[in-house]
Amino acid sequence: PRQAAIAHAVYMPEVRHPVEVGADQQDHLVRWLSKRLGTDLKAPVLTREGYELVGGRLLPGEQGAVAQFMYQDGKGRRLTLYVSRVREDRGDTAFRYSREDGVSVFYWIDGKFGYAISGGMPKDELARIATAVYDQFQKN
Repeated sequence: PRQAAIAHAVYMPEVRHPVEVGADQQDHLVRWLSKRLGTDLKAPVLTREGYELVGGRLLPGEQGAVAQFMYQDGKGRRLTLYVSRVREDRGDTAFRYSREDGVSVFYWIDGKFGYAISGGMPKDELARIATAVYDQFQKN
């Protein structure tokens, strides 16, 4: 959660360069990040939750490449989804919550990957979004 919160805090305020690849190139973005992480990723659709994809980027992580997807709502609030490899499958998909330097993070491990949703919104709103993301990855 700490690395996800740091990545969120670094890129969230960017006006001109919040992402490497914009949402207008979503297919390219997803293929590129999937290839680098060695799995089939998708950018969850968060329209029902009030957020649209801004784009994403590749980041370094403890276990290699990390994917970060950024979303924004109509008020300009942003959240990020951080997807990384984990050392081992723990078989535990329970949500956990952390607050890192003012950034709220819901995170979970599913199989060989860890997921973290970071944002500056209240815990209950972020939990609702994390559940929506989790549900979409389960349908993958």
